[in-house]
Amino acid sequence: MSENVELTNPVDLSVGGMGGHVFRRAIHIGMSAIPIVFFEFGDSIADAFNSTTQQAVSIIILTVLAVEGVRLKLGFTIFGQREYEAHQVSALAWGSFAVGMVFLLAPHEAYAWPIVLSLSLGDPFMGELRRRGMDSRNVIVYSCVFLISIWLTCWHFFATPFWLAFLLGPLCVVSEWPRLRYIDDNATMVLIPLGAVLLLEPFLLVMA
Repeated sequence: MSENVELTNPVDLSVGGMGGHVFRRAIHIGMSAIPIVFFEFGDSIADAFNSTTQQAVSIIILTVLAVEGVRLKLGFTIFGQREYEAHQVSALAWGSFAVGMVFLLAPHEAYAWPIVLSLSLGDPFMGELRRRGMDSRNVIVYSCVFLISIWLTCWHFFATPFWLAFLLGPLCVVSEWPRLRYIDDNATMVLIPLGAVLLLEPFLLVMA
């Protein structure tokens, strides 16, 4: 059996049809607020539960994984999920895990903001281009421009190293492209750029 899966119309596979698809996209875009919650309110939230910020992130990740395990055991999907997610780890769970790892391993605005926004905005952007029938070459070109612009915006507001935009913007696009059976692009699109910034951090010293 191939480890890759075919591209299909996401609306056809969404629980709830077009309404479910729009809801799923809205949740995706809403993830853009996660860095605000972490950097502005993370310490206060952690203090309320008598824990450190890192402990709070770990608890959230473990809770998501536990809930996902129960969902898989019962074999059901909810509004906005894809039908095939009844029997495999959902995109939401993969994305939550990956974003959580960003805040555990690279909890700095210069890294967390562009990586999270690349997922929350870049992934639906690419998905909608494909859904409208755009050919792969143009999807790649437009997506690279869009993702580079996200990283440059973060350079302006959060001091993300300028040249990372031209390396990691396209890397995010490449990381989204594979359609693998056992890991969702919500994870690869975050974990691969995260791995890259962790490898480069000893030279960049952003978190020093």
